[in-house]
Amino acid sequence: MVIDDSKTIRRTAETLLKKEGCEVLTAVDGFEALAKISDQKPAIIFVDIMMPRLDGYQTCALIKNNPQFRSTPVIMLSSKDGLFDKARGRIVGAEQYLTKPFTRDELLGAIHRHVASTV
Repeated sequence: MVIDDSKTIRRTAETLLKKEGCEVLTAVDGFEALAKISDQKPAIIFVDIMMPRLDGYQTCALIKNNPQFRSTPVIMLSSKDGLFDKARGRIVGAEQYLTKPFTRDELLGAIHRHVASTV
């Protein structure tokens, strides 16, 4: 699942992942994502940090506080790459932090690192 308020980022990630045979869900913000997550149960979640209404940190914390989704890997996406931002991502339970613009290899690497071991 890719959660980002930027249509460009959602489309880019979706296109890259679908080319690799992944089924991709997208959401514009945390609220939309939470509803889809409980219905679809994605294997991995990529979430933008800077979003309206519910930011990526809040979204990640809500996912990780739900026992049903606690083990679902969450990868933070951000144009910021500061130490504070990365630390805050870890505090709310994110497994990894990718800086935008991300590459195809970074997305796939995150999937292989966090999903392949659970499949």
